[in-house]
Amino acid sequence: MNLRQWADDVAVEAVTPDGANLKGWMRGSSSRTLLLVSGLGGSAAFWRAASAALARDLQVLRFDQRGIGHSTRGTAECTIRTLAEDCLTMLDAAGIERCVVLGHSTGGCIAQTLTCVAPDRFEGAILSGTWLKPGAYMQSLFDARRELLTVSPAAYAVNATLISYPPDWLQKNMQVVAASRANAPASAEARAIVEQRIEALLAFDGTEQASQLQLPIQVFSARDDLVIPSFMQDELVAALPQASLVNFRQGGHFFPVSRHDAFVRKVRSWIKKL
Repeated sequence: MNLRQWADDVAVEAVTPDGANLKGWMRGSSSRTLLLVSGLGGSAAFWRAASAALARDLQVLRFDQRGIGHSTRGTAECTIRTLAEDCLTMLDAAGIERCVVLGHSTGGCIAQTLTCVAPDRFEGAILSGTWLKPGAYMQSLFDARRELLTVSPAAYAVNATLISYPPDWLQKNMQVVAASRANAPASAEARAIVEQRIEALLAFDGTEQASQLQLPIQVFSARDDLVIPSFMQDELVAALPQASLVNFRQGGHFFPVSRHDAFVRKVRSWIKKL
C-alpha cells in the first residue's frame, strides 16, 4: 500500500493482477468504513462532497475505476465482475476487512456483484439509482448515447449531464454543463473505455444472484430519474430478500449531488441502524 497525505484525504494505491494501477482516497477515522462506488463515469470525484460530509462519522474510501481519472486501464476485459474484483483489491490495499458499500448507478451493479462474490466482507449495501437487469428502455437509451458518443464526444458529455440532473438545479449550476463539455472523452482511448463500460452495464443481469444477497440492503431512487427510472428500483427491491426503498420526490439521476443534504442524511441514518 502506498499512502500519501493530501489535504483531508489519504491517497491509496493498488495494482490489480492484470496491471491496472488504481488510485483512491480515504478520509475519516471511524472504525466503520463506507466504500463508495461510482457509476458509468467511474470517477471518485462524483463522491467528493458526499465523502467529506460522511467522513464526519465514518471512514470513507472512494477511487477512480480502471481507465478513469488517475487510474490506468490494465488488460482485463471490462465487466461488472472485473470492476467488483477491483473494489476488493482497493479494500485489501487500504487494509479494510469489512465495510458497508454504496454504489450508484453502474456502481450499484458492481455492489450487487461484490456482495455476492465476497459476502463476508460486507455488513450492508446501499444501491442508489441502479437496477436488477436492463430492459428495453435502458437498451434504447444507451444505444442512442453510444451513437452520440461516436458522432460527438462533447455532445455526448453535455447530453449526459442534461438528462442526469433536474432542470431547475442545472439552471442554478450551469458550470456543471461547461465542465462536462471540457472533460468530454475526446481521445479514441477514452471513447473506447466509455463504450466498454456501456457494454458492461448493459450485459449485467443480477436476477440469479439476487436471492444470494442475504444482507441488509437500502435502495435509493428518484421519481424524476430519466436514466434509471424509479420503476427499475421497485423491481430491484422486489427481488432482494432484505431490501427497503427510499424514494426521493425529485433529484434526477444524480440525486446524490442534486439532493446532497437529504442523501447524506439518509445514508448516515441507515448505516447507524446496522
